[in-house]
Amino acid sequence: MIHDKYIDIAELADTPSGAVRIRGYVRSNRANAHVGFIDLNDGTRFSGVQVVYDLDAHPEFAAATKYPTGSSIDVAGQLVFTPDAKQPFEVRADVIELVGDCDSDFPMQKKRHSLEFLRDLPHLRVRTNTFSALFRVRNVLSMAIHEHLQSQGFMWVSTPILTGNDAEGAGETFGVTTDSDAEGGFFGKPTVLTVSGQLHVEPFALAFDRAYTFGPTFRAENSNTTTHAAEFWMVEPEMSYADLDDDMRVMESLVRHCVAAVLDRCAEEIQFFNDRIDETHTLTERLTATRDTPFRRMTYTEGVEILEKSGKDFKYPVKWGLDLKTEHERYLCEEVVRGPLFLTDYPKEIKAFYMRLNDDGKTAAACDLLVPGVGELIGGSQREERYDVLLARMNEVGISPETLSWYADLRRFGSVPHSGFGLGLERFLLYVTAIGNIRDAIPYARTPGQMAF
Repeated sequence: MIHDKYIDIAELADTPSGAVRIRGYVRSNRANAHVGFIDLNDGTRFSGVQVVYDLDAHPEFAAATKYPTGSSIDVAGQLVFTPDAKQPFEVRADVIELVGDCDSDFPMQKKRHSLEFLRDLPHLRVRTNTFSALFRVRNVLSMAIHEHLQSQGFMWVSTPILTGNDAEGAGETFGVTTDSDAEGGFFGKPTVLTVSGQLHVEPFALAFDRAYTFGPTFRAENSNTTTHAAEFWMVEPEMSYADLDDDMRVMESLVRHCVAAVLDRCAEEIQFFNDRIDETHTLTERLTATRDTPFRRMTYTEGVEILEKSGKDFKYPVKWGLDLKTEHERYLCEEVVRGPLFLTDYPKEIKAFYMRLNDDGKTAAACDLLVPGVGELIGGSQREERYDVLLARMNEVGISPETLSWYADLRRFGSVPHSGFGLGLERFLLYVTAIGNIRDAIPYARTPGQMAF
């Protein structure tokens, strides 16, 4: 594998060249009358390898000059170190075998395509540099989330995708039916695709101290912004005996650990995003600061005051009691604190019923983590552990306590203070890659009006 050759390069640099076999896709192929060069990538690493084929020594390689971009080949040859060249080594071919030819209408012939064009080709865009880099980062980011939460004592739980409740009461759910629905449907009650695993993971956190779910969630919000999708992945940790401060400490440690993992394990990919995707070419600098600098905190009330005094002509109005829009969030973290920012203690009316009511009776013990380039990355809160207060909030927002009696029961049977949060994986990817649109951060995007496959 090409990956192994790069890993071994330090150890092999002082040893004689050796025989190797590389199989992969042709990224480019150019030749003159005497020698040809193939940029070959087998998918095991962002960088490929240059294959050099000598037409004078191997006249049979004349056929190889016609192997087009996108075709797959099998190469046997000698690994030769090239310390003075752009790449640390190359493969001098002895045998080149065509494994799979590629039709002339292969849409990836050009060096660069727009991201919009590639969204209609999710089955092929993964062979481009941009998406090769992005999905490597997504893999490392996902594993780093699991690693950190496991190291902090969280137990992973698979929560249901099919559910009978709308976790936040917003009604933006996809209904589940069958062709032969009787009253009540297949499950005997209205069923939807989950918008959040939080409510189902809370019982596990109360039983096991710390638990998290990490999986797909669905929201039928008819939004075409760059940060909304109908299907996306969420990590949702919950912890017992934790207040909002504890919650924010876990959020911060998780984000900083994951950013450190990406900088360490995806240095080549992040350099690509820094140089080719981020318009300011400061991505590496921003991520390094996120890894090394404590996050700032301010209350929602302080944030609104800053926005009102900013003199900025925002598209949406700013007033205490209104939910903040992405433009407000980005102004606060990009132009005021210039880094990640926890905004806390939101008005209860714009937060979910399960968030703990503060002593002032007007605000909730809730927070959002805002990051440059994205806005809200994480939403979290201390959960309401008081049975009577929870029932009052449910009635206040129009949720029948009977529909969530099992959830309310947790407050009757040994309730404890507890907290949790939700982190969207795709939004996290937007932040660490500067890719800009959630449609490019998920393998197969599902957004209003778009279902490629």
